[in-house]
Amino acid sequence: MTSPVSLRPKVFVVDDDEAVRDSIKVLLEVHGLDVEDFASTDAFARDYRKPLRGCLILDQHLPATAGIDFLNSPAGRNLDIPVILITGRGDRTLEERARRAGVSVYLQKPVGQRVLLATIERVIAEGRAAEG
Repeated sequence: MTSPVSLRPKVFVVDDDEAVRDSIKVLLEVHGLDVEDFASTDAFARDYRKPLRGCLILDQHLPATAGIDFLNSPAGRNLDIPVILITGRGDRTLEERARRAGVSVYLQKPVGQRVLLATIERVIAEGRAAEG
């Protein structure tokens, strides 16, 4: 027997800081979201499977591949979910690069829980509306 497909939105979290990933995961699971977390874009790209609904929360400053660089790579260009880019060291140039890379929402750290939850809800709803 195969397991049923979850109808809950899936949120993918890519951040090299384990404490950040864990805190986001707990917050989102408490609010009824399925969460998969990854320490790198390589791990995410290797394991990514398109969800029915969802989004990606992507840290910009990762050791191996920066968030925007990943989005501009072949694996990143093939994503079919909205992307929320989070950075602790951003500026207008980075924000513009993020927009050109297809980022749905650009957030500066620290990001409050309410802001993060509302942003996720909005991008998932927008993604659903775009489908049909």
